[in-house]
Amino acid sequence: MTRSHRPRLTLLLAAPLVALALAGPASAAGCYADYKAKRDNPLRLHYGVIALNGPACHGREAAASAISHRIAKGGWTLLAVLSIFGPDGLAQRKQSAGAFYLRY
Repeated sequence: MTRSHRPRLTLLLAAPLVALALAGPASAAGCYADYKAKRDNPLRLHYGVIALNGPACHGREAAASAISHRIAKGGWTLLAVLSIFGPDGLAQRKQSAGAFYLRY
């Protein structure tokens, strides 16, 4: 291969990687989960819906770890991960989650 073809080859190989990097933020959530959480003194309970991605989408245990970490910043303790679902399940849960719909 001649030197004049190397820049074009590099550009052809780099273009798909750049496209994937730019598409990433547009679809940041890989899945969603609904959960129950509590806060003590005084006891408060909430039902919430949270966006997850990557390994957190691969089962309740992974989701629970990610959710626990994120809601702890607000002083909440995870009680249960109810389900993991795709974007098609968001609308039906929005009203029930209220202020905790995609809050964390």
